[in-house]
Amino acid sequence: MEDLDTIVLRTALNWHQHGQAVILVTVARTWGSSPRPPGSLLAVNHRGETVGSISGGCIEDDLISRIKEEGVQVACKDGLPVVQRYGISADQAHRFGLPCGGTIELVLEPVSELSQLDQLLAACEQRRNVERRLDIRNGHTQLQAGTRGGVPMLDEYQLVTYFGPQVRLIVIGASDLSRFLCQFALSLGFEVIVCDPREEYRASWQLSGITVSAEMPDDLILQLKPDTRTAIIALSHDPKLDDLALIDALQSQAFYVGAIGSRRNSEQRRERLRTHFDISEDNLQALHGPAGIYIGSKTPAEIALSIIAQIVAVKNGIPESLATEVASGKLQHEDVQHIETFQCGI
Repeated sequence: MEDLDTIVLRTALNWHQHGQAVILVTVARTWGSSPRPPGSLLAVNHRGETVGSISGGCIEDDLISRIKEEGVQVACKDGLPVVQRYGISADQAHRFGLPCGGTIELVLEPVSELSQLDQLLAACEQRRNVERRLDIRNGHTQLQAGTRGGVPMLDEYQLVTYFGPQVRLIVIGASDLSRFLCQFALSLGFEVIVCDPREEYRASWQLSGITVSAEMPDDLILQLKPDTRTAIIALSHDPKLDDLALIDALQSQAFYVGAIGSRRNSEQRRERLRTHFDISEDNLQALHGPAGIYIGSKTPAEIALSIIAQIVAVKNGIPESLATEVASGKLQHEDVQHIETFQCGI
């Protein structure tokens, strides 16, 4: 499954290529509380069909109604981009369902050959980060190397937005836990690759939308060259496979590297990597193990939920202090249980 931005861009391009009039709407700026953050996308065609979201429904309803009644030209007069603001007054905020004091500024862009959506999608598929500059005065766009996740910038002349590759998850080991983790990752828009050279494990492991590799983990990671939009998790429970993956993963640009296991096994793994493979302390600090945030998980599905929650938290820049890791969470929980047991014995 593709991420939402890619789905919106691909749908808008497909509509345009089939001769439909399409408007691409971008949340450029927000003030106060707003339902969707800057950079959120919505595509609307001449029939009022939509994909994506900019407000959770209320502003979309207004745009759809206007377009169905008067055509896309009502939103983009003269076929040029338009800047539109919602929520300036209390009446507007109430009408469009914006939170109290919330204001949202949108750029409405008629999709054309000038939009370069095909080139933008191709660059993202090639795992390149792109800065897109839309000239509001004439609808021309420029694509150049950029950074993923930058905050959109809007002035009287142009809108600058940032795009990049789909978040990718590399899973080492095909197991029940892997299956649940991959299902969560797919629903979140991750590209997912499962690596397991053990034929007996791969034989009964199938999941639609997942790439399954029989290569050795270190060979696959070297081949894929993990970038800053890649997470790697070792779940095989076989040190020969997990360690091979972690050696190269920890020296890559991956934003997340983790491994399953008990606290004792995790410490033994760190010692092996430190002693036998000369992995630096700085790199070892980046290893999440035991992987996951503490939710008291017991079943494979719950453990997978714990792990994907941690991966998303790291991707979104959430400090570890706000997302308690498994090891520290278990220690705190054990301390509480010890206190409760002691009190019961008094």
